Amino acid sequence: MKGFLKLLFSRVGMVSLGILLQLLALFASLWWFRDYAPAINIVSWIVAWGFVLYVLSRTGNPAYKTAWIILILGFPVFGLTLYLLFGGARLSKRLRRKMGEIDRTLETALIQDETVLDALRWHDPSAAVQARYLCRTVHCPVYQNTLTDYFPSGEAFFAQVFESLERAERSIYLEYFIVEEGEIWNRALEILTRKAASGVDVRLLYDDFGCIRRLPADYERRLEALGIRAKAFNRFIPILNSRLNNRDHRKFLLIDGVEGFTGGVNLADEYANLGQLRYGRWKDAAIRLRGDAVWSMTVTFLSMWGYVTDVHETPTQPVFAYMPGSVGYVQPYLDSPLDDEAVGRTVFSNMITGARRYVWIMTPYLIIDEAMAETLTNAAKAGIDVRIITPGIPDKPYVYEMTRANYAPLLEGGVRIFEYSPGFIHSKVFLADDQTAAVGTVNLDFRSLYLHFEDGVWLYRAGCLANIRADFDETFPLCREVTLADTSRVRFPRRLYRSLLRLLSPLL
Repeated sequence: MKGFLKLLFSRVGMVSLGILLQLLALFASLWWFRDYAPAINIVSWIVAWGFVLYVLSRTGNPAYKTAWIILILGFPVFGLTLYLLFGGARLSKRLRRKMGEIDRTLETALIQDETVLDALRWHDPSAAVQARYLCRTVHCPVYQNTLTDYFPSGEAFFAQVFESLERAERSIYLEYFIVEEGEIWNRALEILTRKAASGVDVRLLYDDFGCIRRLPADYERRLEALGIRAKAFNRFIPILNSRLNNRDHRKFLLIDGVEGFTGGVNLADEYANLGQLRYGRWKDAAIRLRGDAVWSMTVTFLSMWGYVTDVHETPTQPVFAYMPGSVGYVQPYLDSPLDDEAVGRTVFSNMITGARRYVWIMTPYLIIDEAMAETLTNAAKAGIDVRIITPGIPDKPYVYEMTRANYAPLLEGGVRIFEYSPGFIHSKVFLADDQTAAVGTVNLDFRSLYLHFEDGVWLYRAGCLANIRADFDETFPLCREVTLADTSRVRFPRRLYRSLLRLLSPLL
């Protein structure tokens, strides 16, 4: 009882209670008109079919539209209400203006060096197609003269991060989905506070929903008192709004505009296997860039800072000297749920269809639509070695069931699936043919691919590819390979449950 009261009167409890009261008020009003139920039912069915036609006419993911259609036709009043609140919302004038400012910032500040693109085209025309797509759709150039370092664990990542933070002289920019007080964050905060006191421009963007049970509600003010400029992204408030779905899942740590980190690792102890290991061993991955490509990450951060604060700025692009040891091509990219462009999904699809020998994937969630499943199985049927590593121990049971619900059709198509036996794998890594890779924040699930702000780095023949390959080679022996026989042994009630989850997964 004590724990329940603590949760109820916490911020997440109060916000959830506010949203629940709004829903109850909505359905109470429907109950008030219960005497007119026959007429309401007729009208709701007419309106429901009208909305079904509207949903079908809109552009977007077919699985997402199908899930909404089933919900609307199955429960017209309830389904229409949810769709109006969360499914069909368009951008307000204010949001369109803010997104336009971001787009202009990116287009103005990030200019593709055509000699780099021409060189990539000479090396590999198909790789140039991928690079050109990112240039044209989200204004993200491809670069040379960039050193890359891959970290196959949170422990390795944080060891480098603390060392790099100590070297900061001008600026430290952080943008994270999760920040949690503990050994990792306390150590980082001590360095950030010292650096801010010495005149370094220290800024932190954190997602309010991601941190709602991890940080106090007034954490922005606490950090401001330490000299750190901080903003919570998309405040989680007790008002029903479709924008509650759009979270900032990006992860950036940028130092002096010359060194940039991204990947799956958040700023919390569990990512370094500290404290109580609720999900077994936590495996994650991250990447560090040094050189020209960090400029793209810096502009991306500042564009989001401007989105949150309405203060838009673009610093002067630094001129990097030649980076000894830099090889290949590096292209940081971003993904926004507000531009109707599924960038992360397209990057992954292009890598799969462009592979000639193999595509290996690490993802914490495997919740995909029919098109992505077909892309994976078509590659496997063509003789490409397609392998996917998923967690052996779940962090969210129902999401784990959705992931496993996708196993059978992939296995039947020749895709090999491995579950990471030591625990939970949070890495988001694609590797193809020892030539290309993608490391970032994008999961293979609907939220990451369509609803969240995300980022990643696409790599072609970059220096860290050998280390990414080594990480896969060392991880496969730690996994249990899933077989079709495993999926056939699942009992009927669980298969039915998984089928329902799979059908509604675009909405969850």
